[in-house]
Amino acid sequence: MQTVATAHNPKAVPEALIRKIGALPRARVAEVEDFVDFIGQRESEIALRTAARDASAPAFARIWANPEDDVYDAL
Repeated sequence: MQTVATAHNPKAVPEALIRKIGALPRARVAEVEDFVDFIGQRESEIALRTAARDASAPAFARIWANPEDDVYDAL
């Protein structure tokens, strides 16, 4: 499988996918681009949530790690 890098994304894109998109009518190509943008946005949001969770974990661990809350660990 041959791949090419694009200016928008330096990751390799399979040439077969590029050919398939190129064979679509212009309106459908716009839909594909919108969908790819949507997926990219969703991935960015997931990465942001994950980073926020990971960054806050030590602070929450200090708050939650106390003898008064140990009873909830058994639930």
